[in-house]
Amino acid sequence: MDDLRIRAAGPEDLDAVLAFWRAAAEGTSISDDRDGVERLVARDPDALILAERGDALVGTVIAGFDGWRCHLYRLAVHPGHRRRGIGSALLDAAEERFARLGGRRADAMVLVRNERAQHAWRAAGYAPEEQWRRWVKPLAD
Repeated sequence: MDDLRIRAAGPEDLDAVLAFWRAAAEGTSISDDRDGVERLVARDPDALILAERGDALVGTVIAGFDGWRCHLYRLAVHPGHRRRGIGSALLDAAEERFARLGGRRADAMVLVRNERAQHAWRAAGYAPEEQWRRWVKPLAD
């Protein structure tokens, strides 16, 4: 994995990230658009972490920290590059970021139907907390 580069995304990366998520991520969210990701990078320039091999984007994770809790979103690895340690490298970078910021526990949102992702999260040391339920309310029309 010597040629794998992990770095924070910049505004110039946003179109490539959105295209990557359409190809490599499972499902979409109300904020998975240019405005949403632009606001993320403007507010927290180190939160969107990219993995690149050469000039190719091969993985992403969002490591959001609100000053209290550490949240992981959009861990995605290109289908042609899976099972090569990219997801682990991204999670390591996210967890290192959280530790630097004083975070004490990370959580991840994983679709119930995405069994491959559930296996990957378990392998990384994460476990579901069945007693919790996510409650949402869209704020936009």
